[in-house]
Formats: sequence, C-alpha cells, structure tokens
Amino acid sequence: MLGGAFSQPKHEVRAVWLTTIGGIDWPSSYAHDGMGIRTQQQQLIKILDQLQAVGINTILLQTRIRATTLYPSDIEPWDGCLSGRPGRSPGYDPLQFAIDQCHRRGMELHAWVVTLPVGKWNTYGCQQLRRRYPSLIKRIGEEGYMTPESPVTADYLADICEEITRRYDIDGIHLDYIRYPETWRHTIGRAAARENITYIVRRISQRVKLHKPWVKLSCSPVGKFDDLARYRSGGWNAYNKVCQDAQGWLSDGLMDQLYPMLYFKGNQFYPFAIDWQENSYQRTVAAGLAVYMLTRAEGNWPLGEVQRQLNVSRQLGLGHCYFRARFLLDNIKGVYDYANQFDRQPALVPPMTWAGQLPPTPPTTLTVNSTTDGDHLAWGGAIDRSDGPYLLYNVYASTQQPVDISNAANLIAVRRPWSTLTVPRGNGQRPLYYAVTAVNRYGQESAAKQQPSALEWAKSMGKEPQLLPNDGLSLDLPSQRGMLDADHVMICSLTGNLLHTSPYTRRISIAALPDGFYELRSLNQKGISHRLGFFIIKRE
Repeated sequence: MLGGAFSQPKHEVRAVWLTTIGGIDWPSSYAHDGMGIRTQQQQLIKILDQLQAVGINTILLQTRIRATTLYPSDIEPWDGCLSGRPGRSPGYDPLQFAIDQCHRRGMELHAWVVTLPVGKWNTYGCQQLRRRYPSLIKRIGEEGYMTPESPVTADYLADICEEITRRYDIDGIHLDYIRYPETWRHTIGRAAARENITYIVRRISQRVKLHKPWVKLSCSPVGKFDDLARYRSGGWNAYNKVCQDAQGWLSDGLMDQLYPMLYFKGNQFYPFAIDWQENSYQRTVAAGLAVYMLTRAEGNWPLGEVQRQLNVSRQLGLGHCYFRARFLLDNIKGVYDYANQFDRQPALVPPMTWAGQLPPTPPTTLTVNSTTDGDHLAWGGAIDRSDGPYLLYNVYASTQQPVDISNAANLIAVRRPWSTLTVPRGNGQRPLYYAVTAVNRYGQESAAKQQPSALEWAKSMGKEPQLLPNDGLSLDLPSQRGMLDADHVMICSLTGNLLHTSPYTRRISIAALPDGFYELRSLNQKGISHRLGFFIIKRE
C-alpha cells in the first residue's frame, strides 16, 4: 500500500510517545557533569531532528514517571533516569530544554503525566509518597497505586499538573493510566468508580485551564471504549473494565484530545477506531499505533498492518501516535521509511475551535528580499485577539501567486516564533511566492498576508512599471538617446540587489536568469544610474 493513499490533510495530529522511564527512549546515558549534560541534550536533539523529518508535530514527553519527575519539582523527587540516582538533579532542567527544542522545530510538547501508578513498592518515588500519605497508596502485587477513591489523590495530581502548567510553556498535559488498575478489587459499583476517575480529571482540568486555557488536556485511554453492537471487546475496554469514561470527558469538555491505545489489529482495531471517531464530539482523536508489535519479541506484525492502520485512520479523520519513539526510530521492518513517505508534507495540529477564541488578524506587512544566498522574508503587524501569551507564524510558498494556503504542500514553516525566515535558493530555480499567517496558542490561524505581486510592489514604491519586451533568452534594450554617457546597464532585483551588468548594446542575454521580475538600469562612468524599465521573465 502506497503512502498517502488519501490526500495529505493540512490539519492532523502526528504524535509519538517519548518514554523516559529507565531511559528506554531517552536518555541513554547519565548526566553527572557538563559533558554528561551535553551528551543527554545532543541525544534529544538527534531524536527530535529524526522525528521532525518524518512529520511528527506533537511530542508526548514522559514528565511524571513513577512518583518522580523530569523537572525540578517542589512536590516530587527527581527520577533516576537522568542522573542515575533517584532524587538527584542532573544539573539542568530537561523539561525546559525539551520545550525549547520542540518549539524551535514547530512541534508541540505535551507533558505526559503517569497518574495512579507510583512504581514498585520499595522504589524511591513510591517510598517517599507512602511516607507522606500512608493511607493513599495501595499495594497490588509488587506495585503501588494511588487510590482513585480518595479526593486527596485528585488534589495531589492536580497539584502536579498545575505546577507543570504554571512553570512551563507547555502545549498540553497528557494523562496516562487515568483509570482503575485492571486487578483492582472493587467494593463499589462501576458507575461510582467511573465518577471517581472523572472527578480526578475534572480537578486537573480546572487547575490547568485556570492558568492557561490554551493548554490541551488529553489522555491515553484503553483502545476499545466498550463492546460494540457487532464486535465485542474481549473483556478489555475502557468504560466497564477500568471505569474510564473517556468519550464522556470529550462530551463534557473536560478533555481536548484523546490518544486511544489501539494496540490491536483486524476487527479489534478498525471498528473501534470508527467508534472513537463517531464519538469525538468535534474534539481531536489520534489513534495510538503499536509499532512495537512489529518486533519479533512482541507480535511480529508485518509492516502492512501498520500501513493499513495509518491509512484507515487518515480516511476516518483521525490523527496517529506511535508507541513508542525507539521502535519508530529504529526503523523496525521499514516503519520509519514508510512514515517518511506517508507524512511527506507537514501538517498543523487541529485548532481548538471549541475554545471560543477569535483568530488573529493577518500580518499587515510582508517583504521578500531575494539575494544570491536565498529569499529573506520579514513580516509584522498581526494582532492576537485571544487570551494567549503570544503569536506564532506559518509560512507558505508556491510557484503560483497568490499562494494557496489550503494546500498542505505549500507549508514550508509551521508555528514559527520569529517574524523572519530565510529560504535557501539555488541558481536557476523558479522564483517562489510567499504568504504568511499568524496563529494563536489555540491553533487558530489568520487569513494570509500574500507577497505583493511584482507590479503591485513596483507601484507601491512609486515605480510605474514600463515592461520591456523579451523572449526569455534575450532582452531588447530601449534607445540610448538622451543617455549618451551611459555605457553599461545593470539588471537588479526589485529590492535593489545587483544581479548582472552588461555593455549597453541593442540586445543582451538574459538566459542565465531564472523566471522572475527585474529592474533594468543604466550606469555611466561616474556611477550615475537611471531606471530604464522593468521586465518579466516567464518561460512557460
């Protein structure tokens, strides 16, 4: 099956779970000193570069691990994956570093918070939490869990999520294991148990949205919500087995996104994916894909299974999320190569249209300065009409004008925090036209500011165009009468950059110039120059 069997959408969540527990995705070494810090950071930079290359726009970074954290928390200790010793700082703030690196690449970063599991009974994080809240942690086998049946759990987890949201410029909070353990011995009814989990979600949502309403709240529910009319869940579902009312959270506005763990195939995948789509309530759903099942040790799936799941998810209007980063980057059975083909064009994360915010006004200025090393763009004047902290920008380019911003193929830069961009250009390449839009933190996009056409630009500069005839290979020069001392002519870009000089003859060659709009000027021995006119090269 070829990648892109369905058209490449402009808006689509393309995510990956980046796991830090035990350093199984990152980091692969410990930080004890400056060299160790740089090594960890370079590892993450390489991972993000590889993920960006295959179109990933959302990173779910495991931030609360097992009652331990990836950042300097006032509530819980450091996880040992960073320094090699639980409770010990690695000497820098990995969460801040990851946010900066993701935003530099136009990616969103969502802080992945493991909620109820707190690790093996005698591990550092579990021990610390048991000392503080001895009645809050329940033991099941060798594992400790925060009980969902105490309101203290809800407030404690809300404290964690609020701390992350308040301190960091994250794009989302992603809740994992926000459900009853499957081996929990229930002493209350399923409806009451579901309400316990929903209460935790509600408390977290209230605290997160209080500070930053644009931060997306999501979770990774069990992949099958409930039994369907024609297909049974085999006793493993979100709603009844683990009391996780994820579709209700979308309906009630408690969550903005879902990443259901659809780690199945055949009729245990496709009908349940349809069910998630039909009950998305205009929110965003991304299918969690089990690329780990491609390995011999897990399921030894053929690559074609993941290919079909990707294509069907796109046909349904679902995004996709790989579990987990290492299996994708290791290119198991060619999955990374296929992802590169499938998501060959960039995509924007779908906007939070339900948030009730107005999109920004478009930029009012856009200048393009074409030089031998590329096109230099600068823009400004957009106004944010939401309550977000700042604007981002999307840049589009096309050989046609005006640029079609509905076509994902024209996207060349997404969620750019700066109002400048240089686009490298080679000699002989067809000229590009540009458009820029502003984006608020809710993902809502303004109308486009289009690059002025050559004629519009010339008129705006007080240059009434006089177009000189040419056949794409040679240019007829105007009579030299009145400028007898002008012995040379100059060909310049519209921004005044000198591209070519030639003796003043009746006809000069322009075969080496790419298609575009140019200004012709005279030049005498004293360096005095006059405009002779403009010409357009269009060889089509």
